[in-house]
Amino acid sequence: MPQPSEHSSRTLFEKVWDEHVVVPGDGGPDLLYIDMHLLHEMTSPQAFAGLRASGRRVRRPDLTMATEDHNVPTFGVNEPISDPLSRQQIDLVRRNCADFGVPHHPMGSRGNGIVHVIGPEQGLSQPGSTLVCGDSHTSTHGAFGALAFGIGTSEVEHVLATQTLWMRRPESMVVEISGALPSGVTSKDVGLHVIAAVGTNGGAGHVIEYRGDAVAAMTMEQRMTLCNLTIECGARAGMVAPDATTFAHLAGRPHAPSGELWDQALAHWTTLRTDDGATFARTVRIDAADISPRVTWGTDPSQSVPLDGRVPEPGQYADASARARVEQALAYMDLAPGTPMREIAVDTVFIGSCTNGRFEDLAAAAAVLRGRRIADGVDAMVVPGSRLVADRAEEDGLADIFRAAGFSWRSSGCSMCTAMNPDALGPGNRSASTTNRNFEGRQGPGARTHLVSPAVAAATAVVGRLAAPDDL
Repeated sequence: MPQPSEHSSRTLFEKVWDEHVVVPGDGGPDLLYIDMHLLHEMTSPQAFAGLRASGRRVRRPDLTMATEDHNVPTFGVNEPISDPLSRQQIDLVRRNCADFGVPHHPMGSRGNGIVHVIGPEQGLSQPGSTLVCGDSHTSTHGAFGALAFGIGTSEVEHVLATQTLWMRRPESMVVEISGALPSGVTSKDVGLHVIAAVGTNGGAGHVIEYRGDAVAAMTMEQRMTLCNLTIECGARAGMVAPDATTFAHLAGRPHAPSGELWDQALAHWTTLRTDDGATFARTVRIDAADISPRVTWGTDPSQSVPLDGRVPEPGQYADASARARVEQALAYMDLAPGTPMREIAVDTVFIGSCTNGRFEDLAAAAAVLRGRRIADGVDAMVVPGSRLVADRAEEDGLADIFRAAGFSWRSSGCSMCTAMNPDALGPGNRSASTTNRNFEGRQGPGARTHLVSPAVAAATAVVGRLAAPDDL
């Protein structure tokens, strides 16, 4: 494939992609150079086993970083892991990182946490870079103007061995959100609104660039939430052009450039924006004024409505297959069509995950909970996205607010988002959760999940039913 002229108009995605092509694919996949490879215990064991079998080493351990997040318990972190499979997964990642010289943040250490939280914390997520991880929500790092995406186990092995990856070039897509967000609307609501508008497969084959007034006004943590949810509409990755907000967030972080290297990086990063005249394969325009707090009612993230809305009627869907999916979702969720969302009671509230487990998320929930108690019969927990987030929340008094409200305050980890650890819902239990997926069984076999923002999760815990802070 011929490389574009430096004078041609290109999108942000196209600029980053072109800068990383090692071998053009000539109509097939391109070979891309990978700047940063993040690992965790779930998808790395088979990759390391493949390296051992072929007698290969990790090509660039200095561009690789591992953590423990999916299988870790969020209580008793200084005790032996009771679940045999989880213990084996943790033991394997520790052995593999030691054998291959890969930097590693074990459970309980100061640098530990969910992989998509600690990467940005440490300054590993940088504008214009390519970043991969064996986890679908790697799209989170695109908030920095990076091309970041999840990969499979065989691809993890390929990157470990070569620091490159064969990949077919996606198309460019833009989601433009104009105007200011109404009061009380969060980036989680924006993400759910976009998924509902585009559909679970609407972004397939594309990399989405988010832009517009509402996106420019977001903090970095809010942009990370938005990009995190990109994978839920089928896109390969999500990106936001780096700006002053991005640079201020990165400055001084452990792995960010400094001194003259910072000045050089900044000069390059400021060029990373879509050129005037560049074209997108698909354009979606959304008026920020049309977005309100949202909550899912079904079993995929596109099945959401405003909190003021009702559970949909299957009959309102003309397409037979869509109608059947709605009926199946309502049966699993045990919801009657037409039920007001605010009448749906929950028994569990979960605040955490790589979507909404950062400090700003915890602060938003704590602001709602200050001076209040959770409703009788509600089991509520907070799981910070990293050890650093937990430490800061302790220092600033947020943890005390959660404890006083009746929440269980836990150590960092993926926790109930994946239920690959002791934090899982039982069959028939219903949660308001700040996570990213509400699939059948996602939070435990037979568990029912409503995706919400941290503020809505906090208000729901107080009321015992789906609720907004204004309802208090």
